[in-house]
Amino acid sequence: MAREFTSVGVVGLGTMGAGIVEVFARNGIDVVAVEISEPALERGRANLTGSTDRAVAKGKLAPADRDALLGRVTFAVGLDALHSVDLVVEAVPEHLDLKQRIFAELDRVCKPEAILATNTSSLSVTEISVATTRPNQVIGIHFFNPAPVMKLVEVVRTVVTSADVVADVEALCARLGKVDVTINDRAGFIANALLFGYLNHAVAMFEAKYASREDIDAAMKLGCGLPMGPLALMDLIGVDTAYEILDTMYRRGGRDRRHAPVPLIKQMVTAGLLGRKSGRGFYTYERPGSPVVVPDEATPLAAEGAAADGARAIAKVGVVGSGTMATGIIEVFAKAGYEVISVTRGAEKSATVCEAVKTSLNKGVVRGKLSEEDRDGALGRVTWSATLDHLADVDLVVEAVVEELSVKKALFASLDEICKPGVVLATTTSSLPVIEVAMATQRPADVVGLHFFNPAPIMPLVEVVRTIRTSPETVATARAVCAALGKTAVVCGDRSGFIVNALLFPYLNDAVRMLEASYSTADDIDHAMKLGCGYPMGPFELLDVVGLDVSLAIQRELYLELREPGFAPAPLLEHLVTAGYLGRKTGRGFRDHTHR
Repeated sequence: MAREFTSVGVVGLGTMGAGIVEVFARNGIDVVAVEISEPALERGRANLTGSTDRAVAKGKLAPADRDALLGRVTFAVGLDALHSVDLVVEAVPEHLDLKQRIFAELDRVCKPEAILATNTSSLSVTEISVATTRPNQVIGIHFFNPAPVMKLVEVVRTVVTSADVVADVEALCARLGKVDVTINDRAGFIANALLFGYLNHAVAMFEAKYASREDIDAAMKLGCGLPMGPLALMDLIGVDTAYEILDTMYRRGGRDRRHAPVPLIKQMVTAGLLGRKSGRGFYTYERPGSPVVVPDEATPLAAEGAAADGARAIAKVGVVGSGTMATGIIEVFAKAGYEVISVTRGAEKSATVCEAVKTSLNKGVVRGKLSEEDRDGALGRVTWSATLDHLADVDLVVEAVVEELSVKKALFASLDEICKPGVVLATTTSSLPVIEVAMATQRPADVVGLHFFNPAPIMPLVEVVRTIRTSPETVATARAVCAALGKTAVVCGDRSGFIVNALLFPYLNDAVRMLEASYSTADDIDHAMKLGCGYPMGPFELLDVVGLDVSLAIQRELYLELREPGFAPAPLLEHLVTAGYLGRKTGRGFRDHTHR
């Protein structure tokens, strides 16, 4: 039988500590909430009452339940108040020496059978536990912020934590309505180990002026469905906290360069740009602690008129290709009022693409997203052709043929001969160098990448990729076209993976390595990222949907171009692809999809 916890102590009443107090008290458990001084205790009390009052205002908590909840909490200064509790959760700042001092003191104060837990997100639970005479009763209970809302708890056992203690804490998590994943004591555990490599990489991208902060954040929200962009998330976590976590993970986690904090992070900490809490980080906020972003000197001007920045007028668009992407792009342009010429290899392919566009538009009508007139108007604007010569008088060509450089180069060389001067030539490649395609023409200044996301009619993001030869007018034209399509354009340089894939795939690869090292299961890793970080899909779900062969190809491209050791494809990913386990499309990837 799991032991019954009737009273728990919480040490440290900042945002996390106060949230943990609320979680216990909401679930009928008496809490002794402890701080170092009276002023700190009052701040902690204000954190708790503020959070519960907001829950009442939103109708999430009845006033009587709030009063009962607050009635279960006893506030006290000093650790001596914890002499009779069954469990203590420590939630003080992430400094090892501070935590070790507190645990040594708790060991002296608490009754012999009490469990001592740390809410650390990156420090070694083992190193904290050795400050006590009962390391077998020390465990990590890592709640996520905001603790009352977030479902995930990482339960971290050391090599000496007793099995009974682990079982008791797991049962307690279930009683609190949380989903627990139990793991060993390793730098960053699951969620932070996967999250912070990605955040650090995003900061490196910003530091290198590869893309603006707004574009990096918009790309990850719109391209991956993430609740926040990486730089806004750094501001929320606290740039100083992020630095501490990365530095700890780098030192404890085998000195992986991807966890070495980007120099800009340290500079921002030194300059006091700590994110929301200081009122300024990657963005500027209305006031310290406010979530409201206000314009600053780095904010792009909204009033960049198309004519002012040299964008060319586009009325007629050619789309070359017959796959899913080409079909979606034809639909997007036709619905937005452009005249479209669809060019495929042969009449049969044209008929297939035409049918696919009709089917998609009809679905729009059935779902009430599109009127019958709009559908007919869109179809009426498309001309179906099997010869490139029909592109002689278009203003923009979008290429969406197979991802093979030789095929694309040959196509662009032909377009260079056929198209009139001043036409923008765009490639939808997601992984090939745009400059290679551009140099197959005599007009590289007019060539740009327009990377639509699949399915193009639904996904709101387009990556506009400028090469070192692309002219400002061509970029301006591409942006204006995206705006006319109702898409969000993010502008970036011509580097492997652009923004989204360059940030997404190394994170997926890290998850595969974690599984390969038997640190955790695919289910627990997926739970951790969905419940702990609010991701719409876990990494293994996503890999199976994307296709393991596609993922491996992208990861190889990234590794070949950036030569970052941490980007080398995980051997497990290579083995699954070799075995023909490619994900949903073959019925088996990281999971078996044949019986679902």
